[in-house]
Amino acid sequence: ENPPPLPSLSSCMFSLPDLISMQIHYSIPEDQDPGSYVGNIAKDLGVDVRTLRARRLQLVSEGMRQYFQVNLADGMLLVNERLDREMLCSSSPRCSFPFQLVLENPLQLNRVEVEILDVNDNAPRFPKDTVSLEITEVANLGTRLRLEVAEDQDTGSNSIATYELSPNEHFALSINIRGDGVKIPEIVLEKLLDREKAATHHLILTALDSGNPVQSGTVQVTVHVLDANDNPPVCEPPVSKVYLEENIQVGTIVTKLNVTDLDEGPNGEVEYFFKSSSSVQLKLLDVFSLDSQTGEIRTKVLLDYEEANAYEIAIYIKDKGSPAMEGHCNIRVELVDVNDNSPEIMMTTLSSSVQEDAPIGTVIALIQAKDNDSEENGQVCLEIPRHVPFKLVSSFKGHYSLVTNGPLDREKTAGYSITIKATDSGIPQKSTEKNILIQVSDINDNAPTFSIPSYTAHVEENTSPGTLVFSVSACDPDVGVNSKLSYSIVDTGNHGLPISTYFHINQENGSIYTSRVLDYEQEKVFQVSVEVKDSGFPPLSSTSTLHLFIVDQNDNAPVIVHPEVPKGSAFHQSLLIPVEPGYLVTKVVAVDADSGHNAWVSYHLLHETNEVNAFKVEDHSGEIRVTRTLREPGVSHRLVVEVKDNGVPSLSASMILIISSEDNAAQDFTKSLDLLPKSPARAQNLTLYLIISLVAISLVSCVMMIIVGARCFKSGFCIPNWIISHWCSRRTDRKSTINISGYPNPEGFIRYLEVSGTGAQNYKSCFSPMSEQGDFFFVKPFTPTLWNQLPLSLCLAPDLRQSGLTKGRGGFVLEGF
Repeated sequence: ENPPPLPSLSSCMFSLPDLISMQIHYSIPEDQDPGSYVGNIAKDLGVDVRTLRARRLQLVSEGMRQYFQVNLADGMLLVNERLDREMLCSSSPRCSFPFQLVLENPLQLNRVEVEILDVNDNAPRFPKDTVSLEITEVANLGTRLRLEVAEDQDTGSNSIATYELSPNEHFALSINIRGDGVKIPEIVLEKLLDREKAATHHLILTALDSGNPVQSGTVQVTVHVLDANDNPPVCEPPVSKVYLEENIQVGTIVTKLNVTDLDEGPNGEVEYFFKSSSSVQLKLLDVFSLDSQTGEIRTKVLLDYEEANAYEIAIYIKDKGSPAMEGHCNIRVELVDVNDNSPEIMMTTLSSSVQEDAPIGTVIALIQAKDNDSEENGQVCLEIPRHVPFKLVSSFKGHYSLVTNGPLDREKTAGYSITIKATDSGIPQKSTEKNILIQVSDINDNAPTFSIPSYTAHVEENTSPGTLVFSVSACDPDVGVNSKLSYSIVDTGNHGLPISTYFHINQENGSIYTSRVLDYEQEKVFQVSVEVKDSGFPPLSSTSTLHLFIVDQNDNAPVIVHPEVPKGSAFHQSLLIPVEPGYLVTKVVAVDADSGHNAWVSYHLLHETNEVNAFKVEDHSGEIRVTRTLREPGVSHRLVVEVKDNGVPSLSASMILIISSEDNAAQDFTKSLDLLPKSPARAQNLTLYLIISLVAISLVSCVMMIIVGARCFKSGFCIPNWIISHWCSRRTDRKSTINISGYPNPEGFIRYLEVSGTGAQNYKSCFSPMSEQGDFFFVKPFTPTLWNQLPLSLCLAPDLRQSGLTKGRGGFVLEGF
């Protein structure tokens, strides 16, 4: 019964950035049953047994079969299949099986080598059960007859140790040791033979090994005594060595034997033969050829150093005497290695992808490189391109780790095609390349961005809810779920209402729609903040602003604000006669809540009677003047005044004005004053001052407009701010504030102003004396309720482009004077 296995342990530590490698060696006898104990791998590795399953211990063999296994419960290395050393390693002096143990979290690579120790389970055997030898009777004392070498599949101390020959008075046993250590038995003649007394001699040759217990094998040797030819062929030298390079041409002469025979005639003629009785010699017949007449040995196939690095050729020579005598030659053919094998690259493990935020030193692949050549021809060096963020780290001979060596960015490089090149040190060098693909996995490290920081769009007022206003777009260089975008409106306030009550957005494509009807007169511009967010973890976002301008529509008809007439009635105006043509009867003032062209109003008289020709209305100012001399008292004139805006389609308003001719000028004047709009109580004492101011301003304005207008048209500049301030700030209430917004027409000239403020003064408008085409502008309040509160008397030239006004939305703004 074989003794229990005695494991031995040797380890070698290597320091790597993220990988600790250990080499462990065990020795066990052959023929162990499956499940037999080899070693405590957990203890030898210094790993807690309880963590083996969590760290996913893997046993990776270099061959196809798994001869060993690891019990994860107790960390023991066990035999998985019965091991027959002679079957696995033949006659190799050392039989071992290397494999790798891989542990994760952290990654640890360990090399384990189990040596299979020989057990004396094979007895020596001879190639044949009987051997027949011949010897001449005249053979000299000391003549040697070579016997067949026994074969023992065991090795080392279990191989053949010696031979024994059965007792015989004529022969003794001699053992010679060949160059490779093989013991060759020979029969030595110790006493002269006499064929007439004994023609044959029967001997038993026993081969003994040195195992415990000793095993043996025998062969029956029959020695035939021949007469005459008493000189055997002699090989010079009896043992020779020849060196040949592998892969030499088939048919190359290995050597030519030099044999001499002192006999003459047929007894001196020799023939050459391979000793083909053993299995090793039989293989030589396929590799070498022997010319039986000349003794030339030639190659029959290409010799391969990696298959066999040396050959022992045993040749015997036989003369043609009767009986023939033999000689022996031993030739050792040693092959010289040639660099005829390219290196091999084997991937033990390979990760096909790596996250772009992987730290430097992350292991991507475990690589093994080997070369079947020997010495320098078999030394392999691995390299990868320098421009990739990876590097190779050598753990131990022939084993490498491919690790990250720099930061990764998927948005710049989504993957790497790495060519691994293995080069040996032979002359000439041979190399092998292997290409691996490594994909860089995306992480959410890029926030989505809009195409521009802010957008501008226009939408007409009164559009129905659900109208598409604008579409914003953003992009995210990430991929997959990290680039899936959703849009939302940042719910900021707008006059106390959330912006989401005005607009809503399609979360998928960024299209913005109205949620309600928009009114230019309530809100002229919106600032809509849009946020885009990706679906990564954590999500990243960015914002952009949409400046949305509301485009005015002609949806407000003009409103006549002076004179004030109750709905359904007429305004009565007394006229003191006599009056001359051009006399100002009254002034009709209308305002329009719209803006731009839609707010331009014009005045017209509708002809109801022929007497209407006695009056005319200025198209732009609304002043009604007498066109002919009126002298008849008590005559009433009915006028219909229509006010139309400039929109498409045009909207209008009208009023009825009844003008009565009176004789009493003072009385009529008082009555007409009573019909004018009343100022607030606090401003009644200012009427006289207002009239005086209007007259003074009119005179100064006419002079200034002539001078400044001439300069403007000549130099291309408009009225300076200080002139406008001088004209337009005549008021008694110094605490009042007036805002004036000017809007240009398509030709670039200001046609009207919007005025807001507080105060008790009225205003008036005037024509530009520099305009040959009757250019004008007028003022209007932002809301009709401010009509009686405007603290402004205004007369301006139409061109204010270079007046130093502050540019506002859609026009110019004068503030604070």
